[in-house]
Amino acid sequence: MNNAAFTRRALFGLGIGIAALSLTRTGPAMANPVNTTKSGVAIDGHDPVAYFTMNKAVRGDKAITATHGGATYHFSSQDHKALFEADPAKYTPQYGGYCAYGASQGYNAPVEADKFTLVDGKLYLNYNGRVQSTWREDTAGYITKADAYWATQ
Repeated sequence: MNNAAFTRRALFGLGIGIAALSLTRTGPAMANPVNTTKSGVAIDGHDPVAYFTMNKAVRGDKAITATHGGATYHFSSQDHKALFEADPAKYTPQYGGYCAYGASQGYNAPVEADKFTLVDGKLYLNYNGRVQSTWREDTAGYITKADAYWATQ
């Protein structure tokens, strides 16, 4: 391979690496990332208010939506939408809806919407049931670690 070809490949690889970093980290001036579907829907279309009022994951209606923090939230009723719009910070999941345990370990991981915990009026989601069991072994400790990580996002 000649020097010009090597230089082009090296620059291309560097560009790929920089692009990948820009997709996984946000700068200090940017808002925290939110875990959404490709179409921008948070919590995979589940109603964030239902976790608090019904203590379970409930699918929202695609026709009843609100936008907050760059994400679209679906609701199972107009009443839930009104509660959310009055105080979105109260109902949005912690760590942008990424796995709370994952955040405590320093990364953003997807979640299963029905693997959740309510602690001190806040919603925490987990990757799966096994991770949720680990999370529940030291929830307070993991929250402290996840909060520290999330402050850097």
